[in-house]
Amino acid sequence: MRHVFLGLTIWGAIHPMYYFITWFRAEGWNLGDMVQAWHVNAASSGLVWDLTIAATALSLWIIAEVIRNRKFFHLVAIAATFGIGVSCGLPLYLYLRSAPDRDPR
Repeated sequence: MRHVFLGLTIWGAIHPMYYFITWFRAEGWNLGDMVQAWHVNAASSGLVWDLTIAATALSLWIIAEVIRNRKFFHLVAIAATFGIGVSCGLPLYLYLRSAPDRDPR
């Protein structure tokens, strides 16, 4: 499953970024305009809120596990979630947490 999670991480990074970069090239590099475009109608606003809530839940889960397991590098999945999207951050976190323990005990 680790390889599947890694593949989904890569796909979840490249596919959305293609559309984001295409939009920025056509509309200009203004993040405020992009956020405004996300709320052009009720359907797209619903998707934005759906992903925002999912990203928040994922971030809280990651933080709780990092506090418990002291695997601070896993916080990179939060940056991927809010920098790219849940489609990258979630499979990245699943990939990271599925790594075999290196504890020799």
